Amino acid sequence: MTIDERLDKLTERHEALTGHVELLTADVKQLTADVKEISANLKELSATVARQSRTMDDLMTGFMALVELAKSHETRIERLEGR
Repeated sequence: MTIDERLDKLTERHEALTGHVELLTADVKQLTADVKEISANLKELSATVARQSRTMDDLMTGFMALVELAKSHETRIERLEGR
């Protein structure tokens, strides 16, 4: 194998490697964009879950207040009826 043949073979390999690196670079850029989008969606979802959790806490507090009110009314009615 002559020097020129070796140089041609090395050039072909270099071009192939360059093509692969370019493809990998494009893949990494796309993955980075995807991760940023997913991260933004997760932050939005997390905020929504936190709001819903606060709403549920408020509802449970109100519900428990109604339960206590109903119990006190029941106790009062029983007392008035002489039970």
